[in-house]
Amino acid sequence: MEPVVIVGSGLAGLTAAWALAPAPCILITTGCLTGGAASMWAQGGVAAALGAGDRPELHARDTFVAGARYGDRQVIDRITSAAPEVVRELARLGVPFDRTPSGDFDLALEGGHGRHRVAHAGDHSGATITSVMSARVAGLPSVTVREFSTAVALTTYGGRISGVDVRDEHTGMVQHLSTDRVVLATGGLGGLFAHTTNPVTATGRGVALAARIGARTDDLHLVQFHPTALDVGADPMPLLTEALRGAGAALLADGRRFVDELQPRDVVAAAVWEQLTAGRRVVLDARHIHQLTERFPSVTALAAGHGVDIRTDLLPVRPALHFSMGGITTDADARTSLPGLWAVGECSRTGLHGANRLASNSLLEAVVTGKAAAASAATFDDTWPAYAGADPDSVVAATDSTDDPTVLAIVRATLDTHCGVLRDGEGLQRAIDELAPYAATSDAAYVGWLIARSALAHPDSAGAHRRTDEPVMAATA
Repeated sequence: MEPVVIVGSGLAGLTAAWALAPAPCILITTGCLTGGAASMWAQGGVAAALGAGDRPELHARDTFVAGARYGDRQVIDRITSAAPEVVRELARLGVPFDRTPSGDFDLALEGGHGRHRVAHAGDHSGATITSVMSARVAGLPSVTVREFSTAVALTTYGGRISGVDVRDEHTGMVQHLSTDRVVLATGGLGGLFAHTTNPVTATGRGVALAARIGARTDDLHLVQFHPTALDVGADPMPLLTEALRGAGAALLADGRRFVDELQPRDVVAAAVWEQLTAGRRVVLDARHIHQLTERFPSVTALAAGHGVDIRTDLLPVRPALHFSMGGITTDADARTSLPGLWAVGECSRTGLHGANRLASNSLLEAVVTGKAAAASAATFDDTWPAYAGADPDSVVAATDSTDDPTVLAIVRATLDTHCGVLRDGEGLQRAIDELAPYAATSDAAYVGWLIARSALAHPDSAGAHRRTDEPVMAATA
């Protein structure tokens, strides 16, 4: 049997490669291992019901409520139930989670959570966890890592995956890898927006690869805006972690507090946006937090790099695209609608996040889906029926899958203007019309076009998707 090909080296892709061992796999990554992975940027941690008095059912309830009651209850129950063991397993693999003097996990409180339940490694948990998993994968003889390589197209035969076309970023040459099993772990699409906390390379490539060969996608309009990106003119925007507000940082508009900072992100982001559009200056005040720089060294360094001292300065903030809840539709085994194709992590749509991701559920999802895909791919055979909607023999690729900088700039400006914190039908139709001419030749424009189409097709507001022309919102505007 041919090796599994995994596209992407963030936490989800690394977990899949690790869990597949000793079965062979080829891991494709556009840079060096973990390079450009949003997992490396995650500041919060892994949410899990590990504290006294906490239970997975409570974690599930908070996840469902934060997701605007839009998530899949079975998926939520399954993943939150797995969460405590995920944290323990990561600890056994060598992740140095912060501990209390008694040796228990030091659990943080974040927005939307009713309990302290976020296991963390300082304020750089994503980098720590991903680096530990990367070291594990790099030492596996079963894993062949192809760095500086980009998957530009998937191929199918008889309605099933038949291979991947991979471009060498040094030579520009494209090679076809024959395989009947591909795991997409390409991350999110936040780089398609002009204001984002994501790597600017996060342009939804996995969604483009899958959708161009007929794989089902859902909820692409559901994108989360983090309410507290540091507004200092940087691209991407530095993230001020949720944990700052959990520790007591306050949001102020022209000096006055205007929102409960520990509400779910969609609520806080909308409140911040309302203040900004009214012409007020919005800042995060973290100056009074005890042992601020000791507890948040990464944020301290990040802010200092932009000339801001979190000990003495008020921190200017604005919402920025942070996470995509929608994506390539998957089942409990991370399988997509096409036989031989799995999707894990942020490029997938599992149903966990509903219409708004609960803080620190993304790293959890990455590990759970990565393991699920590995288990399923290891036992894959021809009994999985072909997807009826797939072409019998196809390869569909953008003519410019590198995404021309000029086109990408158009996509980012268009989505930022028309698909931001607040949307309406007229603006969404304008976005569709502006992006349509580029969709056939640019993956970035194609995914942006899909996002706008999905948003226009959903006239009712839900979580992070807020339509100002919805009857309820229009009546209260």
